[in-house]
This record gives sequence, C-alpha cells and structure tokens, in this order.
Amino acid sequence: MEDIKVRKKRANMIYRILDPVYTKEKTALKFNNPFELLIATILSAQCTDKRVNEVTKKLFKKYKSPEDYINVPQEELEEDIRPTGFFKNKAKAIRGCCRALIEKFEGRVPSTMKDMVQLPGVGRKTANVVLGAAYDVPGVVVDTHVKRLARRLGLTDNHDPEKIEKDLEALLPRKKWRRFSDILIYHGREVCKARKPLHESCKIRHLCPSSEI
Repeated sequence: MEDIKVRKKRANMIYRILDPVYTKEKTALKFNNPFELLIATILSAQCTDKRVNEVTKKLFKKYKSPEDYINVPQEELEEDIRPTGFFKNKAKAIRGCCRALIEKFEGRVPSTMKDMVQLPGVGRKTANVVLGAAYDVPGVVVDTHVKRLARRLGLTDNHDPEKIEKDLEALLPRKKWRRFSDILIYHGREVCKARKPLHESCKIRHLCPSSEI
C-alpha cells in the first residue's frame, strides 16, 4: 500500500489539472429546491441525468410537496416516473421518503448527514449529492464513476463506498471534497470509461497507476 503522502500529492495534482476542464455545476440534475433535488437523485439511480431531467420537467409541475407524492395512487406515480426505469421500486422509495419527511422533519429536507440517512432509501451517496448541491455541505459523493476512478488512480484499495468516501476525504481539504467528486464523475463519463478508457485523451494519464503508457 502506498504512503498516504504519495496519494495526497497525486490527488491534489489530479484536482489541479482537471478542475479547469469540467463545468462547475454541482449536479447535472435540474431542480429548484432541495426537495426536488432529493426526488431527482432517487430517480437517477441506474438512469441518466438527461432522462431524469426529461421526466422531472413534467413531474415537478404535478408534484409540489411530499404530500402530493403520498396522496396520488401508487400506480399513477409509477406511470409518471416509468421512463427512469425500476419505476415500481422508485415509486415505493419516493413515497416512503416523503412519509418520513412529513413525520420527522415537517416536510422539509434536512441539512445534515445524520438526519438525511434517516430517510428510507437515502444512503450516503444520495445524501451527499443533496447536501452538497442544495446546502453547500462538503462531502464526497461515491457513485459508480468515483468508485472506479478512485481505484484506477490508486487513491483507495477499498471496494466499499463508505470506506472509499473516507479514503478520499483524507487526501484533500474539506472544501475540495465535493468538487473532487464532481471532477471524477465528469472525467469518468467522458474519458475514463468503464470498458474502454480513452487513454489518448486523458490529461492525467501520467498520474494513473492503471494506465499503460
């Protein structure tokens, strides 16, 4: 295992090189308030942000509050979110989450990790997405891209998302946690792809232990 000083240096160099390359948007999901972002993030599981945005454009006009999602028949909500895939499970997750928002937080989306993970179906990844984009709370978002790149770039040896989150937190200042997550997500989508990484287009290839230079 590499010395943490080596990993810190690599992480900061990656940050410095890629920060100017990618948009500063904290999420590609479209939302007007924390509640809409929470719903959009739940819908984004195994679905593209583009598709989610297409669905929520209509969805958010129909559903304005947690009560709206609970009062509508389950089948109707399923049809409204069908294009995002896994719509039955997502409908149940949304309704369960909305009930908890009403019962525990007076219908408002909480602004701390401790409270966010009390919501059914909300793990640390979803919580960090919402907390970072809606409330500017620093956090490392470990999605499939971050998990893949963190391992390829030699920034972690772990497979468990929570352990990867802690590993990345140890490498960078708190204020850079969320931005670093976004950088890895964008780079994973555009260059460091799962099956065929575009090595020739990679600006950090020289820093990557997995790259065959």
